[in-house]
Amino acid sequence: MSSPAEERTLDELTMGKGFSLQDLVDRGALGEMAKSFFDLFGVPLRIFAQDGSMLADAASTPEIYTYLDQFQKGREAVGRVVSEVKSLEPAAKGDATYECVTGAAYRVVSIRYDGRAIGRLILGPFLTPEVTEIPETLLRIDPQVDAARLRELLGQMPRAKEETLAQVARHLRSTLDLILFSGHKALLTSNMHLASVRENFRDLQEKNEKLQEAYNRLKELDRLKSNFLATVSHELRTPLTSIIGYSEMLKEGIAGEMIPEQREFVQTIHDKGEQLLELIKGLLDLSKLESGTMSMRKSDIQVGMLIEDVSQTLQPTARKKGVKLVHSFDMVPTLWADPDRLRQVFLNLAENAIKFTDDGGTVTLSADSVFMEVEADGDEGLVLLSNKRPAVAVRIADTGLGISDDEKKRVFDAFYQVDSSSTREQGGTGLGLSIVKRLVDAHDGKVEVGDNEPRGTVFTVTIPCRRATLA
Repeated sequence: MSSPAEERTLDELTMGKGFSLQDLVDRGALGEMAKSFFDLFGVPLRIFAQDGSMLADAASTPEIYTYLDQFQKGREAVGRVVSEVKSLEPAAKGDATYECVTGAAYRVVSIRYDGRAIGRLILGPFLTPEVTEIPETLLRIDPQVDAARLRELLGQMPRAKEETLAQVARHLRSTLDLILFSGHKALLTSNMHLASVRENFRDLQEKNEKLQEAYNRLKELDRLKSNFLATVSHELRTPLTSIIGYSEMLKEGIAGEMIPEQREFVQTIHDKGEQLLELIKGLLDLSKLESGTMSMRKSDIQVGMLIEDVSQTLQPTARKKGVKLVHSFDMVPTLWADPDRLRQVFLNLAENAIKFTDDGGTVTLSADSVFMEVEADGDEGLVLLSNKRPAVAVRIADTGLGISDDEKKRVFDAFYQVDSSSTREQGGTGLGLSIVKRLVDAHDGKVEVGDNEPRGTVFTVTIPCRRATLA
């Protein structure tokens, strides 16, 4: 809910209270209007705000006032005239006339809007046709006053009939009413827009603060999750290594010969232990990659030899599944990379390809020399010099069922599985591709998933030969 101060502000905006003349009308526009009036009628016009500040002045000081200012009493009389005229308050919707010491007159017109006085129009000084002689009061101001000079200066003052100036005053008031209405409408629209913007900005700030709080909580939860995974994985790894080791000793007969059924049970324990160990290794790798603590030991490596090693390693798995595993590569340049981590990338992708390829299918590993685009990273000079880098693209293609377009956007998310149903045929934790993506990123490379027509999937890993550096 809004505070009382905000409610009063809104009430002032909607009910037309709290504004001044200068809020509704531009000073430049008032000055132009006053100047046009003076050029048309020759009568000085000044416009004052309700607080007494002048907003427009279309006349200079009368010469007779400048002459009287030379005498002390004359200066006092002129000052008194100016002060009393400026403080004169006409009646509502009325005018007030003030006669100055020179015999000239001022007409003060109240500027009102919505029943409230917001300023004054002051016409004059001017002489009416009836004034033909110098007032006695003016001649008695000072013995040194020159009557001839006064008569000359009075002759220079503008003359106008009271009736004419009354009509002019009504015209000015009507003109100002239209200008004030238009100005008030524009002011109201502007203020309401500003109020709306302030309210929207306040809502946006509150939402941003809530989003920041939620982000901080999620960041802290993510940190706790990473610490938890690292701690639990490390603590599980030690006893699991013992389980695998003792199962291997049992298979070798160290504790005595076993019957075939016992050997089968021990083999199952060993195999499941190895699977669980791989899972724990994946969790540890993910934790290190997320925290940025995984070290890279890069060196010059031959991609062809690495692909050949991966193919030989997975041949038994492929034959057992009934999948044909082939590899091919041309003369490709040397890569500056971590061989163990890159081998982990290719093994993971090839294992996935074999796992999701049916009996009689084919998995192909190949490598080609390519060029990859350089990320600008705000260094436009590097892009202008050369926007391509030599790289090696390794393709792992299979003839399996493939991945739908919707799934392709998420396959690299941690713990995401294409088939997440409880009856899925293939196992896995959904960590492999996430680790692949992070390891490739750590080599300044990129991994993409595409279609393999007419069926299957292609994963392409592109690794630059060298890190981009300025010459």
